[in-house]
Amino acid sequence: MKAPVNKIIPFSSVDGPGNRFSLFFQGCNFNCLYCHNPETINLCNNCGICLEVCPKGALNIIDGKVLWKEALCVKCDLCIKECPNLSSPKVKYMSVKEILNEVYKYKLFLSGVTVSGGECMLYAEFLKELFKEIKNLNLTCFLDSNGYILFEEFNDLLNLTDAVMLDVKSYDEKEHIMLTGKSNKNVLRNLIYLGSIGKLYEVRTVVVPDVLDNVNNIDSISKMIANIDDKIRYKLIKFRPLGVRKEFSRIKSPTDDFMIKLKEIAVNNGCKNVIIT
Repeated sequence: MKAPVNKIIPFSSVDGPGNRFSLFFQGCNFNCLYCHNPETINLCNNCGICLEVCPKGALNIIDGKVLWKEALCVKCDLCIKECPNLSSPKVKYMSVKEILNEVYKYKLFLSGVTVSGGECMLYAEFLKELFKEIKNLNLTCFLDSNGYILFEEFNDLLNLTDAVMLDVKSYDEKEHIMLTGKSNKNVLRNLIYLGSIGKLYEVRTVVVPDVLDNVNNIDSISKMIANIDDKIRYKLIKFRPLGVRKEFSRIKSPTDDFMIKLKEIAVNNGCKNVIIT
């Protein structure tokens, strides 16, 4: 069993508590307009367009598939910028053992492992096998998810998971569909379920001026969180026009004053652990 891995960050302090090994899977069931890593949305369709812009010959097509020669790559990312498929030719299909070999290198310095994406829950069965092995290393296992796949259908995986970090992008269903292409009914259902079983470490909402009804989102989502468990961390994330698609690169970040206003709304609604990033 193998899964497509877009990137590994050996040491991360923003993907859960402590020092974490962060694993980003390729492929997502959302197509968020403001996505800061749009190259993680789709799997490579082997069209070969990226070969034309690679300055070092690090990409080739063999038997109809684009192959990446990591040793020749200078990480200019021209292949990603040119890709019309919101993908990357630099994805590695890794087994549980191969991932563990990477974790072993840093184990003494880690608090745990966090899996993200794309959307990591697309590979739930793979994650179950991975987390079994991670637990044997006495490391914690965190999931970072957009919440579209129902966690209640994967209790075997949840039993191996210490906590989940859940993106709640919009409270309004129509707005959520406009933003991601999908309904938020499962997301809100997951928020309630994960909170009720004590598996929800953090809820995250990106604040995007002139695109989302940010005041309503933070007001409504924070009320939900406070009603479930007022100690669940609520992270308000500033939109930044970095790594996004061209049409969103012109949107400005929210001001500090506006972010503080949103934090005050969440705190007044009963959330005791609200942070701005």
